[in-house]
Amino acid sequence: MDLIYILHDEASKKSLSIKGELHKYLVKIRRHSVGDELNFRNRDDIKTLHKYRVVQVESRAVELELISSKEEITQSDKQLHIAWCVIDAKSIEKVLPSLNEIGVEKISFIYCDRSQNNIKLDFKRFERILEASMQQCGRSSYMEFDTYKSIKEFITEFEDVKVFDFCDNILDSDADFERVLVGCEGGFSQVERELLSKKENFRLDTPMVLRSESAAVAIASKILL
Repeated sequence: MDLIYILHDEASKKSLSIKGELHKYLVKIRRHSVGDELNFRNRDDIKTLHKYRVVQVESRAVELELISSKEEITQSDKQLHIAWCVIDAKSIEKVLPSLNEIGVEKISFIYCDRSQNNIKLDFKRFERILEASMQQCGRSSYMEFDTYKSIKEFITEFEDVKVFDFCDNILDSDADFERVLVGCEGGFSQVERELLSKKENFRLDTPMVLRSESAAVAIASKILL
């Protein structure tokens, strides 16, 4: 898949010299040549899009010159904060690109009663996965991550959360909310259900039992797309 833009620590400078793996990608895979224009962003100012022109292609380097720099924000018009009870990290990693492309703003990972407490979440690795996705889909903002020790701790801070659960309430096609709680495999414990008893809950209109990560993607798609 082609990149909408390229993240580069020196983007914004008047000239760039591209070497190594990025040089290989631009020349041997994407077949860029003199005169082509490429988009770059810098992690320190990711909202600004820098447009460069290829001025020289060598065997080990591509030389670029800056054409323009302007703020150009690409993000979802809506906001969605997913509170997600912790599941296996590999399962999370598989759907992070999809959640990023759909436009999820933030994920709060919660160690609920049925989460495996020995699961360690590597946010640095998550960020690398997001950056690959951002360059492909064009998104110009980083998804936020944080963690909570329990559902009780989370709902104390966010009282407006909606709850995805096994129930009779089917999510309306025009539903619109900004915060949702998704359980891990096996759902919520009895203690957690009592804590959530006064929260608005819903299910998706399907007879299938969804995996936690499938539910997260499905809900995000319904709300944001």
